[in-house]
This record gives sequence, structure tokens and C-alpha cells, in this order.
Amino acid sequence: MDPNKPDNPDTYPALGRLLTWVDRPGSLKKIIYGLYVLCATLFAADFFYHKHTYLRVEDIPGFYALYGFFMCAALVVCAKGMRIFLKRPEDYYAPKDVESEPFPEDQLDRVDYDA
Repeated sequence: MDPNKPDNPDTYPALGRLLTWVDRPGSLKKIIYGLYVLCATLFAADFFYHKHTYLRVEDIPGFYALYGFFMCAALVVCAKGMRIFLKRPEDYYAPKDVESEPFPEDQLDRVDYDA
């Protein structure tokens, strides 16, 4: 594939052509707002149907949405806390790491693009 040649969406497979709208400017905001609307709709729908629950706490409308949100936030906070004692220096594995060894120059396929 030539990096100087412009990309032609007409050569994409059918699914690729269908999803080209995702790459357009402003699409990210549309996706995020769509997810906000979907989450709000599902949260609101929880108020309008009868649930057969085992525990009383499950009868609270929106319980699972709130529980999921707070548990996700708690996971992030706990991960930040664990980072304090799990973090390793950048060169922690370097003495025994294969990537830290220099590659033999005679085995490199170097190309001179200036010639």
C-alpha cells in the first residue's frame, strides 16, 4: 500500500463502507451522546416494570445502574491505590530481557532510501 496515495473508501468491503461515518469529524460526539441517551433511557425504564426480586435492595429503581457505576469507580480508585506498591521501575526486567540485548548489525536488513 502506497502511503502517498489517497485512501479510496469505494475499495472497502461492504461493512467498511457502512462504517465510514465513524471516521468523520463530529461522529465521536454523536456516539457519546447516543450512549448517554441509551443509558438514561434504560435507567428510566427501570421505573416502569415490575421486578421479581430476592432481596429488598433490588426493588430500588435504578439499583443495578447505580451499583455498576459505583463499583466501576471503586475499581478505578483501588487500581490507583494498588499502583503504589505494584509499580516497578522502567528497567525492572532489563537485565534478563531479550529486547534489551543489541541486535547483531550483520543480520539487520537496512535499506538506504537516499540512494
